Amino acid sequence: MNDSQSSPSSSSSSYDSAVGPPQTNAVGSSSSSQGLSPTVSRSWRDVFWLLIFMAHLIVVGFALGVFGLNRFKQPDRLNIDKYTMGFLENKDGLTEDYWSLYAVAGGVGAFLGWTWLLLLGSRANQMMKFSVHLLTTYLAVVSVLCFWVHQYFWGGAFAIGSALQFLYVISVIDRLPFTMLVLQRAVKMVWNLPEVTRVACISMLVMLLWLSLWSFGAAGVVALGIGDGGRWWLLLVLSVSLFWTGAVLCNIVHVVVSGMVFLVLIHGGRESNSMPPKPVMRSLQYAVTTSFGSICYGSLFTAAIRTLRWEIRGLRSKIGNNECLLCCVDFLFHLVEFLVRWFNKYAYVQIAVYGKSFNHSAKDAWELFQSTGVESLIAYDCSGAVLFMSTLLGGLVSGTCAAVWTKLKHPERVLMVGSTAMLMGMILVGLAMVVVESAVTSIYICYAEDPALINRWDAAFFAQISEKLHQRLQHRSARAREVLSHRIDDQVQAAVLA
Repeated sequence: MNDSQSSPSSSSSSYDSAVGPPQTNAVGSSSSSQGLSPTVSRSWRDVFWLLIFMAHLIVVGFALGVFGLNRFKQPDRLNIDKYTMGFLENKDGLTEDYWSLYAVAGGVGAFLGWTWLLLLGSRANQMMKFSVHLLTTYLAVVSVLCFWVHQYFWGGAFAIGSALQFLYVISVIDRLPFTMLVLQRAVKMVWNLPEVTRVACISMLVMLLWLSLWSFGAAGVVALGIGDGGRWWLLLVLSVSLFWTGAVLCNIVHVVVSGMVFLVLIHGGRESNSMPPKPVMRSLQYAVTTSFGSICYGSLFTAAIRTLRWEIRGLRSKIGNNECLLCCVDFLFHLVEFLVRWFNKYAYVQIAVYGKSFNHSAKDAWELFQSTGVESLIAYDCSGAVLFMSTLLGGLVSGTCAAVWTKLKHPERVLMVGSTAMLMGMILVGLAMVVVESAVTSIYICYAEDPALINRWDAAFFAQISEKLHQRLQHRSARAREVLSHRIDDQVQAAVLA
């Protein structure tokens, strides 16, 4: 360790070997996990997706500049309208008419994100509980407002969202105490690592810079002299691009925080003499170089698959004895479970620590959880859903603020500006939430790798999580026996009737 500190050129290797040989736990046993290997190969992974993402940024950035400049200060500055003569409307606008409206959403989203980080140590649990209970009501109120302004499609969409949110919370209400326990410990971990919150703050500043260009182009699209259909399609493409870009930036933070939390747990504290030098900077270096392609690849699919899995699990737990519906849901459940094996957020911990490709990381993480039984604990935990609710609420607040101002200045563009502004707010708030989610994923990985690491860090939490794991494994075993017994009874009954 002294050599690595005295020689800057060796800091990379010291970080790579920081996971060290298998650790001996408190009762004298050692971890046999493949994860605690003494050497790590850091080579470029998923380079194809890195190139695709960078090419996408260049193309979209150019398009945003063109759309924004075309109606900046004067209409049709770049003569784009001559290519859309068949779709012209009788009312045009300027980029600056709508750019300021997006600035409102950016400002509100940044304020909410930074407020979350500021209150992380003292009010995080109250804010998360507040978000869970408020989101259903907020969606219902937005639905009523949409119906009030005769936007029946969006009113129905928000009403359905409110109903689904209510049903989901009811279906997992018994899991929330354990979820809040895990989130409390994750917040405790992150609050003791101020450098990771600084990374989140810097990432929000970077996102604001990109959003300034994105909103400039989006405002130019809203101001275009084409029909609403053309505007919506263009905004949809730009929104998908923004979602991917925001997810990539969030997962860069995820990798940085996961790497730091993992090292703290492995080495028994951030002040340990065995900690590698500048671990946060080293994690960030890997995240934006050798592992950047893996982050770009995973960011495309992970969020959508995760959200679908939450909904299916909540529905599956409340179906009861409806065999037909249970069969359909089970088919979707097993399909999503197959996808989760290759696309899950726990891959980012493996990427951070071991430098693997995304699919390799996701597969190894899921096999680790299944082989240790920790997967049953993860399935019971709703921390990701709770953090997503907070993110969605932040996006809705940002979108509502932008929509209200748009209603006063350009009432015909309320939904167009409000919906895209909501996405901006969600991304900014999500960058704050991801630090806690990263700590949760790292805690589960470490618990699966070597439970003694969690016991050394927080013995009371270790006892609680171990007890819950025992309960969940017993529950699964009892359920499997019940299903098997039911099938045997059906077969016996069929044989008798035959």
